[in-house]
Amino acid sequence: MAKNNKDFYATRSTAWWKVAIAMIGSCLSGVTFVSVPGMVGVSGFGYLQMVMGFFLGYLVIAFVLTPLYFRLNVVSVYEYLDKRFGISSHKTGAWFFFISKILGASARLYLVCATLQLLLLGPVGVPFWATVVLSVLLVWLYTVRGGVKAVIGMDIVKVLCMLIAVGLTLFFVGREVGKLDTSYMRVFYFDDVNHPQFFFKQLLGGLFTVVASTGLDQDMMQRTLACKNVRDSQKNLIVSVCLQAVVITLFLLLGVALYQYAGLHNIPFAKGDELFPAVAWNGGLPKMVGVLFLVGLVMAGFPAGGSALTSLTTSFTIDILGGKDQKRTWIHSGMAVLMALTIIVFGLLNSTSVIDAVYRLASYTYGPLLGLFTFGLCFKWQVRDRWVPVVAILAPILCLVLDMNSVKWFGGYHFSYELLLMNAIFTIVGLLLIVKRK
Repeated sequence: MAKNNKDFYATRSTAWWKVAIAMIGSCLSGVTFVSVPGMVGVSGFGYLQMVMGFFLGYLVIAFVLTPLYFRLNVVSVYEYLDKRFGISSHKTGAWFFFISKILGASARLYLVCATLQLLLLGPVGVPFWATVVLSVLLVWLYTVRGGVKAVIGMDIVKVLCMLIAVGLTLFFVGREVGKLDTSYMRVFYFDDVNHPQFFFKQLLGGLFTVVASTGLDQDMMQRTLACKNVRDSQKNLIVSVCLQAVVITLFLLLGVALYQYAGLHNIPFAKGDELFPAVAWNGGLPKMVGVLFLVGLVMAGFPAGGSALTSLTTSFTIDILGGKDQKRTWIHSGMAVLMALTIIVFGLLNSTSVIDAVYRLASYTYGPLLGLFTFGLCFKWQVRDRWVPVVAILAPILCLVLDMNSVKWFGGYHFSYELLLMNAIFTIVGLLLIVKRK
């Protein structure tokens, strides 16, 4: 059991190479395990354009944000907002993170629970709520004892299991289909600016998404802040993003093989997300493939849930309640209960469109964080701190209005990942309007 907050948060105590491997695992969830192979049928290898943006984003995190966090000696990244603007800004950042993370993490873990219920526990009469409670309890047990160190350890195991699962599945499926079809492997899209895969949309989307969802996200940065010093953290980030590119390419190659196999054997599936499960369980392959799929999915989902649970505890304890050590275990347990209840609600609604809406909502919440941090780093002005929550709420509302009317207002133009940048710009403009005048 972690004796105190320092043990739980693992501050400045972990080897950088362990964190680099763990960072790969933190970027891959059960949704990634299923969705990345499935997207090959629609966009080919276009996702690699976004991965190029990831690399640029990791450079910003490594050489701009990480030195700042270490210099200020923060445990939660939102402590910066307190030091720069004030307590209202600090709590605004923490609450935006809290809402997006509890919804996003619960949605990801719901996918794992639903799969376990369908394939293993449901057929023997276990109700869905019991599957959820058991899953969250397992996540709670290993994180409450070890905190961030346990999360990093499980992330390393997760990466190894996922690589073995994907590698062996690619071997079995690839052996059946022979040579991979290169028509699925288009990477670059320059021809249509309205296309969601247009190169500069993807590149800038990858850049700003990774800065916001990694550099400004406590769940992701808690690993980097566990490194011993700034230089180790920078090595961790650069090595991690390079390894992520390799792993994502492996997932995309698997997607090509799965599409070819499904075509050869007329395996039905309604959408890309159903491709991997359909081939693994109903494709006539060795039972080992189905087992590998299930192991990979569970190992993708459980550590991601544990990581989110730990970061929620960290942020709520330090940012919202002031960091009192004796409260941390109770908060961790409360976060687990809240996560379980949210997953059960997803199960009652039983609609994938709800989960899609949750992810869409989470993408909106990172815009104000990106705007707050950008303003704080680029300008020296102080703002009227009590008005920051108003600005942070209005910015996503304006983005929603813009997104809903973009086709009519801008001649058929569809916003994609650049909406995150617009959200940040609205936040910065709002902060400029509440600058303190001398």
